[in-house]
This record gives sequence, C-alpha cells and structure tokens, in this order.
Amino acid sequence: MLWPAVDIRGGRAVRLAGGDFDRETVYDADPRDAALRWIAEGAQALHVVDLDGARAGAPVNLEHVARIATAVEVPVEVGGGLRDADAVQQVLMAGADRAILGTAALRDPAFAQAMVSAHGTERIVVSVDVRGGRVAAAGWIEQTDITGAAALVALRERGVTRFVFSCIERDGMLAGPDLAALRGACEVVGPGDEVVYSGGVSSLEDLIALRAAALGPLRGVIVGTALFEGRIAVGEGQRVLAGATAG
Repeated sequence: MLWPAVDIRGGRAVRLAGGDFDRETVYDADPRDAALRWIAEGAQALHVVDLDGARAGAPVNLEHVARIATAVEVPVEVGGGLRDADAVQQVLMAGADRAILGTAALRDPAFAQAMVSAHGTERIVVSVDVRGGRVAAAGWIEQTDITGAAALVALRERGVTRFVFSCIERDGMLAGPDLAALRGACEVVGPGDEVVYSGGVSSLEDLIALRAAALGPLRGVIVGTALFEGRIAVGEGQRVLAGATAG
C-alpha cells in the first residue's frame, strides 16, 4: 500500500527536510487540497501528521484532520502530539481511522498497551522514528539512546502490532530508503505484524527496491516529497508496490 503524506504545519501542507522544522517547504495553502489531489490520483489511504501537535505535545490541527477525513472515502491515519488518552480519542472522533502514537508510547509502552486495549490493534499504530539508529522523540527534537529494534520489541510485548518505521535523516531528502535499517526492524517484529516504512523514497526505482526486498511484515510505504515534486505519481507508485510493472 502506498500512503501519500499530508504533513500539516501552520494550517498548510508542508514537508520538512530531515525532520528539521527550520527546513520547511510549503506545498499547499490548504492541506485538504493536497489530500484531494492524492485521492484524485488514485490514493487508497492517507498518512496525515499534525507537525504543530508533535511539537506542542497535543493535537493542534484537528479541524484540518476533520476536513480531510470527511472529504475522502479511504482510510486515514493521523499522528502528531497524541500523548494521552484524550488526544487519541479526539483524533479518532475527528474522523481518523487509525491513531499514530509516538513519544508517549516510546516513553511508556504501557500507554500503548492501554490504547490498544481501548481501541483495538487495527486502530492504534506506533511510529518508531530513528536517527542514526536511535529513537528520536518530541517532534524529533529529543534524541534518545533507545535503538529502534529495542523500541519495537518493547512495544510488541505490550500488544502493538502496527508500526510506522521512519528514518528521520532521510525524510524529505529524496536520498533513497534505508533498506538495511528497515530489514533490521522487520526482523524483530512478528510475521503477522504490519510495518509501514517512511524516509527517503525518491523514485519508482526506490519503490521497486522496497518491494523486491521481500520483507514479510512490510505492508506499506509512506511517500511525501517525491509526490509533491512530481517524481512519483500516486497511481503508478501504488501499482508498483502491488507488483505491477512500472510504465
């Protein structure tokens, strides 16, 4: 599955280079326009991140989340600042099909377990965002000593089965995916778990390489900058990931 990204900051659809809030490119004045464009191009799901919420520690752009969710008929997953039960409930009530936990789940796997118990494994995703192999938190400002693999193992022990694995230093950089890091992540989760990869995808060749890696838990790829820059068309990217020949 291709998950086109819609990152929201200041009410606009943006992309950050390497997770750096000082290296922002604005692509749409209204994030709903970006979402509708991806749908028009054939998107079967959307990955939405409230960047303001990630920094603030609580959802900030719920209005935009609701506008996107009510405008489309595909699954929408939403993350950014979901650090307590109320925040998770708010984003689900706004129309998100899946809530993406980050900092709070990594600091307290028991919180992730509680959210899985409350909402089910299908609706709770945990994003493990790594920089240099170590987990980054609090809107990617805080660098921890926790390895991505250790975080995944701890979360699996608490019942989490859906993950986003993101290589922050490649995000928005169009530098290609980190297949070695992704392979390591997939080796520590269960065969029935879901891993969605994010970071560095720049071309159809990158998507072909990800599919060819034949990593069992890999069920999806998040693509942002390459779509906004016109390097990949949503429909063609989805066909490649589904196993069709590009072109």
